[in-house]
Amino acid sequence: MINIGKTNTLKVSRLVEFGAYLTDDMTADTEILLPRRYVDENLRPGDEIEVFVYNDSEDRPVATTERPIAQVGEVAVLEVVGTCRYGAFLDWGLPKDLLVPFGEQRARMKVGGHYPVFIYLDDASKRIVASARLGKFLGNLIPYYSPGQEVDAVVYERTEIGFRCAVDSLHQGMLYSDELFRPVSVGQKLKAYVKNVRPDGRIDLSAAPDAKHRTRQLADRIAATIEAAGGHIAISDASSPESIQAAFECSKKDFKKAVGHLLKTGRVTRDMFGE
Repeated sequence: MINIGKTNTLKVSRLVEFGAYLTDDMTADTEILLPRRYVDENLRPGDEIEVFVYNDSEDRPVATTERPIAQVGEVAVLEVVGTCRYGAFLDWGLPKDLLVPFGEQRARMKVGGHYPVFIYLDDASKRIVASARLGKFLGNLIPYYSPGQEVDAVVYERTEIGFRCAVDSLHQGMLYSDELFRPVSVGQKLKAYVKNVRPDGRIDLSAAPDAKHRTRQLADRIAATIEAAGGHIAISDASSPESIQAAFECSKKDFKKAVGHLLKTGRVTRDMFGE
């Protein structure tokens, strides 16, 4: 089955002057055009190729080897590049911009603004569109995560206490500012870790793994930094929290745990730290 709005692996059925027609084994009677500018000179009938399928300016399915910023079923923060009587157009990395109908805007979108949206395939029109009403799409399924589990997060809004995130493009999560030791910005995609799943389905997130895993990862970074510096660094567990955070993007508490782990395992010695 060819999925519009997503990456597909399709087979070349025939080559023509203006491109190549692609199909898959399940819908052999349906062909999707890959325009000539995307056709490699070595491509032959029967070859498989990975393409993104979307609707062209005449709403016909068409393939491209280019990749959008996000696909159907995903959340992204995109820039408005134009407006029309139907809504606003977003730049999502393809020649044809992505429409956000007025009915799917929380407030009137302005050219040059960046907005979090969910990309979906409209059932009625079969067109790929976007919605800024994330609440319609996030939090509709019960989240089944374990504490410490790694997830994909997209930061979509800053609040007084932290950053709201889309978790795996399915759920709503929160990263708390007082637990962050590295910069986070709206629109950023990052790996996050589940701290807690609330009764309402919202997820408390951490930008770092659980304490044990975090200590080992940090210990590896400290050891690598010492090696790269020739066997000595100016930072030590007596350094200020600000200096430690600037050097290793961690708290002083975590730094001391990691150094302790390195000393205990014999990977470093005390004289490798400090002025």
